[in-house]
Amino acid sequence: MRNYYLVGEIGKHAKLRFHVHPHMLRHSTGYYLANRGYDTRLVQDYLGHKNIAYTVRYTRTAVICLEGLWRR
Repeated sequence: MRNYYLVGEIGKHAKLRFHVHPHMLRHSTGYYLANRGYDTRLVQDYLGHKNIAYTVRYTRTAVICLEGLWRR
């Protein structure tokens, strides 16, 4: 419970306009690893997901990765 409180307070201190909770750190790690090109199975193992379906959500391509794709 203390972590939940601390992360929430840090979000307030940063003046974020949305409620922050510890699980967001887990999500951001998943998106970060996927967008850096790490294999989905590796991300699955790192996050401790038993079912790959929970990991696949992080593999959505970031918009920034698509920038300039057709201009090359």
